[in-house]
Amino acid sequence: MNNLKKNVRYVTNVGPKRAEKLNKLNIYSVEDLIFFFPRTYEDRTIIKSIDEFDNNETVNCIVTIKSNPTISHLRNNLKLLKVIATNGDNEVSLVWFNQTYLKNKINVGEKYFCRGKITKNKYEIQIQNPEIEPFANNNSFISIVPIYSLTDGLSNKELIKIIKNCLDEYLMYVVDILPDDLRNNYNLMNKQAAIKALHFPNNMAELEKARKTLAYEELLVLQLTLSSIKIKDKEENGISFSRNDKLNIFINNLPFELTKSQKDVVDEILNDMSQGKQMNRLVQGDVGSGKTVISAIAMFNAVLNGYQATMMAPTEILALQHYETLSFLFNKIEIKIEVLTSSTNKKRKENILKGLALGEIDILIGTHSIIQENVLFKNLGLVVTDEQHRFGVNQRMKLAAKGNSPDILVMTATPIPRSLGLILYGDLDISTIKELPPGRQKIETFVMSTNKENEVFSFINKQIEEGHQAYIVCPLIESNNMDNLNSAESVYSKIVDTFGDKYICGLIHGKLNQKEKEKVMDDFKNGIIKILVSTTVIEVGVNVANANTMVIYNADRFGLSQLHQLRGRVGRSSHKSYCILLNDNFSKISRERMRVLQSTNDGFEISEKDLYLRGPGDFFGTKQHGLPQLKIANLFRDINILKVAQNDAKLILEENRLLNNANYGLLRNKVDKLIDSIDNEIILN
Repeated sequence: MNNLKKNVRYVTNVGPKRAEKLNKLNIYSVEDLIFFFPRTYEDRTIIKSIDEFDNNETVNCIVTIKSNPTISHLRNNLKLLKVIATNGDNEVSLVWFNQTYLKNKINVGEKYFCRGKITKNKYEIQIQNPEIEPFANNNSFISIVPIYSLTDGLSNKELIKIIKNCLDEYLMYVVDILPDDLRNNYNLMNKQAAIKALHFPNNMAELEKARKTLAYEELLVLQLTLSSIKIKDKEENGISFSRNDKLNIFINNLPFELTKSQKDVVDEILNDMSQGKQMNRLVQGDVGSGKTVISAIAMFNAVLNGYQATMMAPTEILALQHYETLSFLFNKIEIKIEVLTSSTNKKRKENILKGLALGEIDILIGTHSIIQENVLFKNLGLVVTDEQHRFGVNQRMKLAAKGNSPDILVMTATPIPRSLGLILYGDLDISTIKELPPGRQKIETFVMSTNKENEVFSFINKQIEEGHQAYIVCPLIESNNMDNLNSAESVYSKIVDTFGDKYICGLIHGKLNQKEKEKVMDDFKNGIIKILVSTTVIEVGVNVANANTMVIYNADRFGLSQLHQLRGRVGRSSHKSYCILLNDNFSKISRERMRVLQSTNDGFEISEKDLYLRGPGDFFGTKQHGLPQLKIANLFRDINILKVAQNDAKLILEENRLLNNANYGLLRNKVDKLIDSIDNEIILN
């Protein structure tokens, strides 16, 4: 048996009970424990005088005990242990709450290492609940201490001891897959040494070198894997579409002029379609940037060449909206468009299926219903998926399989961070719409607490009196006792109580059937409903130009990009628009996230900030794209390492080192295993 795959319970000092606690941290095997790295570190190697520390700063200092410990009994059985110590010319009070057992471990006249938060006032300098250790035991105290993520019943000291035991017993079985030439090129560490240093570094320089070593390996393996899959995908033959005058006439006769950015993206798509290889292109554009018209141009190009095209949307609301938009764009052209969803009645569905098979339908818009086995195309040439991260990869593959290597166009309004784009697509495989149509105004964004709810309602009333409409979004459909969150149903009741005498209010969420949803959305689009209370069912693509106000309850419970998507439901005309984020979470990270949304309307900038704030674990986008989580590399911080790894991966594959160089055998095995695990889980464009 592979020793690294052993159950973590067999590590010394673990056993069944501690193993259950480790399981809560997703640690099940010895390997999981070895690669469970610290979330941060305490650097105790810098010892300074108390004079050099600011108030409320964590101090590392040496103190000499001046007085015997005293115990005071405070309220509610609270006991305070206090001792006077000196640090140079400074006198400092060390105090502990409910830790009276320390009294017998503190001796007058002896020196101690001391670490804790210092508070200074006009009466004294005080350190509360400090960690102390006799000066003679300096080796264990003056160190860089790893700080791990924990769970109930498992302390940091316990986990440090467990991981030390694990490394002593099993680190020897970790194999270094990097060839010597790569390690020597970049002065990288041996993998076993790097792992040990990442857990228990001797100094900060060693820690950074260890992190760089493992980050490089992680990114190189990922780049080799994705590049290998891309090479395989690009071998697929495709359709060669020609561009004719009818397409140019259609573009010139659009009811609006394309922006320069839209024109550039259209040229990239049409160039791809003219090649004999299958197009696999992603188009990303911020909310409201005009992606639908670009897909319309691509689909019309396929139709003009004698092929059919299809677009799959994630929701029926969005599918119907695309159908309406395309019907409007093609209203003067002889082209047959249909829409197919789960709520399409039986007779119409039969006619659609017959028309598709005979080639009488040129463009089919729909939801997941399109991928059913009985949906057969006569000559499918182009597949468009809108908001691609909302579909499973198997669904996209089933749709593409309905044609003979049809071109694939993927549309998303969820911007991809530049560094993630480098990993997923490379510089040449992604098209970006960088500008919004003219006349759009910046959406003013405000953050307020829910105790200002009445002020928000007054603002909504003012906007409606001026002829506009408003969305109100909640994280839940119904209230529950587990979370202190605002539900759509409870907020709707409040809105009806407040505005019901003056305005018609609507409620939409996922539990309504399709006809009910359509009725609510039609009434909102037609201006009958003035205030629409909703869950995130309206997050993607819904376009009501007259709506200029978005209110989001419990804003801290949504991701940054999701908040940006929701905000994008307003600001879709020349009207001044507003987004109000109701947030009662005042933590540092929550405040920072709200500041990001207040400071910019740029979805690409927001995606980069999202990546930075989330760190190296579940950064934005990886789960949507099926990539494994990175344990070490941080794409925001390690962009330079990523570029080096990308260049190295390109050279390794060009020179076929994985197959022809024996020193690359272990690296090849790692890449092959990763290809097997994610080949069908990602889409590379």
